Amino acid sequence: MNEGSRHNQPPRTERLSYLDALDRVMAIASFRVDGALCHANANYLRMMGMTHEEAQGRLHSSLCTPALLATSRYHDIWAQLCAGTAYSGVVERVRSDGRSCWMEATYSPVLDAQGQVVEILKIATDITARRTQEQAQKAHLQRLSLIADATDTAVIMSDASSRIVHVNGGFSRLFGWHAEEILGQDPITLLSPKLHDGFVQTYRAQLRGGLPVEREEIVVTKTGRRYWIKVVSNPILDDAGQLLFTVSMLTDITRAKMHEALQYRGLEAMARERPLSDVLETICKEVERIAPEITASILEVDAFGMMHPLAGASLPASYSQLLDGLSIGPQAGSCGTAAWRNQAVFVEDIANDPLWTDYKHLALPLGFRACWSTPIQSSEGRAIGTVAFYYRQTCSKAWTEFHQQLADVCVHLCALALEREHARSRIRQLAFYDGLTGLPNRSLLQAQANQAITLAARDKQALAVLFIDLDRFKPVNDSMGHPAGDELLCNVAACLLQALGPSDMAGRLSGDEFVMVLSQTDAEQATSTIERLQEQLANSLVVAGKPLAVSASIGIAMFPEDGRDMDTLLQRADMAMYQAKNAGRGLFSFFSDEMNRLAQERRTLETALRDALKNQELHLHYQPQIELASGQLYGVEALARWTHPELGPISPARFIPLAEECGLIADIGRWALGEACRQLAQWRTQGLRVPSVSVNLSPSSFHDLDLPDMVAQTLQRNALLPQDLTLELTESILLDTNPSTMKTIEAVHAHGVRLSMDDFGTGYSSLSYLRRLPVSELKLDRSFVADLEHNESARALSNAILGIGQSLHLTVVAEGVETLAQRSMLGMQGYPVAQGFLFAHPLAPSELTEWLLQQGQTTTEVEKVGHSSKL
Repeated sequence: MNEGSRHNQPPRTERLSYLDALDRVMAIASFRVDGALCHANANYLRMMGMTHEEAQGRLHSSLCTPALLATSRYHDIWAQLCAGTAYSGVVERVRSDGRSCWMEATYSPVLDAQGQVVEILKIATDITARRTQEQAQKAHLQRLSLIADATDTAVIMSDASSRIVHVNGGFSRLFGWHAEEILGQDPITLLSPKLHDGFVQTYRAQLRGGLPVEREEIVVTKTGRRYWIKVVSNPILDDAGQLLFTVSMLTDITRAKMHEALQYRGLEAMARERPLSDVLETICKEVERIAPEITASILEVDAFGMMHPLAGASLPASYSQLLDGLSIGPQAGSCGTAAWRNQAVFVEDIANDPLWTDYKHLALPLGFRACWSTPIQSSEGRAIGTVAFYYRQTCSKAWTEFHQQLADVCVHLCALALEREHARSRIRQLAFYDGLTGLPNRSLLQAQANQAITLAARDKQALAVLFIDLDRFKPVNDSMGHPAGDELLCNVAACLLQALGPSDMAGRLSGDEFVMVLSQTDAEQATSTIERLQEQLANSLVVAGKPLAVSASIGIAMFPEDGRDMDTLLQRADMAMYQAKNAGRGLFSFFSDEMNRLAQERRTLETALRDALKNQELHLHYQPQIELASGQLYGVEALARWTHPELGPISPARFIPLAEECGLIADIGRWALGEACRQLAQWRTQGLRVPSVSVNLSPSSFHDLDLPDMVAQTLQRNALLPQDLTLELTESILLDTNPSTMKTIEAVHAHGVRLSMDDFGTGYSSLSYLRRLPVSELKLDRSFVADLEHNESARALSNAILGIGQSLHLTVVAEGVETLAQRSMLGMQGYPVAQGFLFAHPLAPSELTEWLLQQGQTTTEVEKVGHSSKL
């Protein structure tokens, strides 16, 4: 080193101070030209997570990432360093724990006296934290960019001069322009060229003042399509408060805005109870305000396919008059064809489209060149009108997409208005007429009958009120279906109308109940009318394409003997009808004082029955069921009994049907179930052998979905098993259409409780129904047993029923056995179980206890059981 050089160098102590300071703040390491680490200061070791011992001899390449080593770049840089060329940059290195760290590093070759590279000196600064933050920020910006492009909201960024500098993907999708097409353009001029200057100036002044701006306006896309959008513009200011950028977000609100604008006007008109024509005119005017290029028209289509103009304020009255009464059809202009097809029809060129061949002479002189018509549909989907948009120039479908949305809203409102008007007419019809048959309903019939009664009283003439109830209407309805049932009711109504005289009237009350009021008619004339009506019902009705003989039970009340007002006459005719129905089918009966007395007794008895159930005055008797082969007790059947404090014993044949009619039968069934299970548990506690108890339930009991749980709880409460209980069903349950019935039966069966079909062979027996029911027992009706000794058919039928039961693996129980001959015949046929007076009458619990003890003390032979019975 020459003298001059020594004079330019700092003193040695100063150089050492520099090096010491550098060592404290920087990571320093040196490597031999073969890449081996020969020195590392504390900062470098700490940054790389190594101890001094771990660092000695480590190759530089072992500190680099596999990705870097896989490229030629690493080897090129190291070769340059070994050739004497320094390198600086941001590098990624691998710590001893496998994690990456980032550093700003300078690699400087160290030369010996001959100018050869002997070492590579590395000085670095740890920038891992900064790098991590930069990457997170970059990822955040990337996510924001993806979100901005993924959203359907259009975003525009413009500079201080209102020139577009950026748009997102949502803008391109909504408006059709790509960024390179519109950069540098004014967004207002591009999208809303018709906005007036005053608004634009105010809008930009607010942004320069740092205030956001919200607005709603109609804009135009690249293809000319129009949207109603909501625009929110937010200014971005610099530190001095000067406008740098404006970010505007544009949201498509076309459908909502059309609904809002049109519905507000239309619904307001409807809410004010304005006439239908005014409501529809309001809708047309609002459409034309939103889209001035449209002339709107609304037509109604009647039930006969005729068109009638309802609204079209901008159409000449002469044009609307020419359309009135035209028929819809496959080539009936835009509106007539749309109603015919029940779908929208667009005609681009009226002058040349074949749909307008017969009608273009009406539209062309008015300047209309195109027409778009959309059907207005009822709630059932039938075309009840059309909405038409007329244009004064030919156009393409794409040009009218905005109008399609407008038409959709318009059609919805028009449908609401038309349906509302139809509903009003329908309400007037429903208020006074039966919807199915067209006969007067109760309200109108009452008013008409009162007038007829007033005239009859004035003229001192007789008048007859007939209450008519069809016989077996429910089986017809169930077997042939409800449409057939409705057809039957309409046919019956037609027969009633044919039977009416000039001053007579007929109406439908409900279901299959009808009323006729015959003016100037005495009892003899009423009888003649009824006979003609019954004959007509039996001979002339066709239902579902098949002849059907129908009968009716008819009750007659005469004015003035049976009542002087319609309510009284109707009530007494109803009572007479029930008397006729109880006497048989197809009969009629006049009201009488005796009938009134019986009705009063029935009401009294109903009240007493309610009190008896409430006060626990009912009780159960039990009739034994005997196994014919062994003479052993098979089970007992619980039978309800009622002894009234004043009226004495009341037969079940009287109070059970009454309970069915007045809705108490389900309550009686629940009581009987609980009482029978309690009694069975008591007998068993006393050591008496009673295998099981049977309880009769009505079909209405199985309407209760809670019945299965109630049965299970009752058995559990009395420590009984499911097989200890049998529930007896009547065959009428086969025609029960209540949706809960089968579900409840299946649930009871699933609990393990046995089900028995009572009185089999007398009702609506159907093997297909029987196959579906989970019964385990059939009970042969007592009427078959009574005729066994004298009627060969009865023996054949009982044998057949036994065969049915055996084929279905069911136990068959014969009821009503009273003689040894009957028992013998049943035994020979193979019946396993029987019950009846031969063995025992129904017994009170204490009497059955005594009977059980007697049987246990003497013999179990069935013949002796029959002889020893005292009841």
